[in-house]
Amino acid sequence: MRLVVADTSALVALAASDTLSLLDHLFQEVRVPEAVFRECTIPGKAEAERLEGYLRGRVVKVDLREFVIVVAGLGQGELEAMALHKRLHADRLLVDDLRARKVAGLNGIEVVGSLGILLRAKESGLISEILPFLPVMRAAGVRYSDELVDEALRLAGERL
Repeated sequence: MRLVVADTSALVALAASDTLSLLDHLFQEVRVPEAVFRECTIPGKAEAERLEGYLRGRVVKVDLREFVIVVAGLGQGELEAMALHKRLHADRLLVDDLRARKVAGLNGIEVVGSLGILLRAKESGLISEILPFLPVMRAAGVRYSDELVDEALRLAGERL
């Protein structure tokens, strides 16, 4: 795949598990809107320094006035990421938040989450297991339902 636009929580999960480089193997380009960059690089936030270095040169300015995506409960980063996805005609939107994933789907945006990145990396032979990364991602504050984790492990052939 060519281009992925990323949102904050999935980037934090991948940074915490030291798997950001998987994005570079699975996609030709990674882009984020300014709001996501700001959210990722708040001083003191988990993985802020690592994400600042990784995202440098990948930030795109987005003017939400060009788009009609208004949904209560979504953050500025999520809204800008969806708008940027539409503007760049990206292949996927990298997002973990359930509400944002639903809104993206309603807007015809194909999504992938951080667990989906791990699954694709395993399928491509970039990693041998997804299980070791899950506790680190959860410890970084990313919330996955037990059902989602169970399904990811089943798809990876690593069911507990």
